[in-house]
Amino acid sequence: MKSLQKLRKKVNYRDFLGLGIAGNFALHLAQAGELEDFKDVITADEAAPKGMFPFYLPKRVREAKEILSTYPLSSSTIKIPNKELNIQAEPEVALICRLEYENNKPSKIIPTHFGAYNDCSIRVAGASKISDKKNWGENSKGLSENLIKIDRFSDGGIMDNYSICSFLKRDGKLHAYGENVELKGYSYFYEKLQEWMVEQINIQRDFGPLEPLSDYIASCNNPSDAIISIGATRYTSYGESTFLQEGDEVFVVLYSHTELSLDDVIKSIKKSSFESSNMSLLKQKVIL
Repeated sequence: MKSLQKLRKKVNYRDFLGLGIAGNFALHLAQAGELEDFKDVITADEAAPKGMFPFYLPKRVREAKEILSTYPLSSSTIKIPNKELNIQAEPEVALICRLEYENNKPSKIIPTHFGAYNDCSIRVAGASKISDKKNWGENSKGLSENLIKIDRFSDGGIMDNYSICSFLKRDGKLHAYGENVELKGYSYFYEKLQEWMVEQINIQRDFGPLEPLSDYIASCNNPSDAIISIGATRYTSYGESTFLQEGDEVFVVLYSHTELSLDDVIKSIKKSSFESSNMSLLKQKVIL
């Protein structure tokens, strides 16, 4: 498939800005116990995401927490800080984007590739900012090495044909962790999402769980590239109630549902035989 860009070598994105979106898939925030965090955040419409958060800043930003300048991405490992913390995988789609600026502010976000992503999160009540739950050091996030080239980020493009699913393997048994859903199930997607992201970055201030992203970006000297995770999908009942443990394996899969069935994906995981021409797979071992 011409649209797939295989990145087999170890790729790092240390010069990329890392951002995430909160509340872009119906019911996820409630499942994650995070609705209360956003009780004072007013959105343009009921379906709109709640805001954006930084998970990685490529330069040290004085106004931001120092941990955000620690590179968190891994394609193979999730390191949990201790056994006592409740940590969940968050199956997501990551967009690799070019950023354009006007008058020193982001004016355009252009997605070029997409891939499987794990926005792994600490479940802790009372965190002052979303980012407090997102980056706790190296190997606290996941991004697939197989990225799929976007022909056009709009209806009729390649992403129309893709779904996301996720699994947790524990004690030799494979469990569905997130629901199997089409990417078009995101509340905001394609042009609507692009426009919202640009506006949100420029208007978002230090309020409640949110942070002043435009200030952070300017302090990073306006990076030309970004990884943007566009929101976690809904959990299965198993995923909603299950936290990560040492020895677990996490799988997040984006696959072409026009070429593969969910059963095909499950068989591939069980056989450890993956067809990279029509899927982006992230497999991470959980370590202490």
